[in-house]
Amino acid sequence: MFKVENYDGNRQDQYNLLRKQLVSLLEGETNQIANLSNASALLNQFFDRVNWVGFYLTEGDELVLGPFQGLPACVRIPFGRGVCGTSAKERKTVLVADVHQFPGHIACDAASQSEIVVPIIKDGQVLGVLDIDSPEKNRFDEIDQENLEEFVRILVKFL
Repeated sequence: MFKVENYDGNRQDQYNLLRKQLVSLLEGETNQIANLSNASALLNQFFDRVNWVGFYLTEGDELVLGPFQGLPACVRIPFGRGVCGTSAKERKTVLVADVHQFPGHIACDAASQSEIVVPIIKDGQVLGVLDIDSPEKNRFDEIDQENLEEFVRILVKFL
């Protein structure tokens, strides 16, 4: 395993390797919690400068904390509230350079400064979201967004 900033190749190569590692980890396993746990651990090992990596899973009209790496987190988030709830409700990735500028941001970890949330959609249903927080502003960009969306498309095949 390598950290994205410590690798000599380009970022796309790094993300390609990450996706191959994801498939290797999940292939043959059908348990959703096990697969989400390994996916969050893999992402946590992949990224530098992040303080939380994990999943919130849909339960009714809210998101409930799922497998994650990081400090204890908010347990329930209503659809439409905060970055995670907004991503789930709008069914699209939300990339936030400064969480303090995001209307209705939910501060589960005061150290978080930027965030990216990718919805997990399977068969037209929002299963939950992938949430990654960083203690740095402007940590994530469009390259991260495109590649994390692809990561989630692969992950969905194992859920």
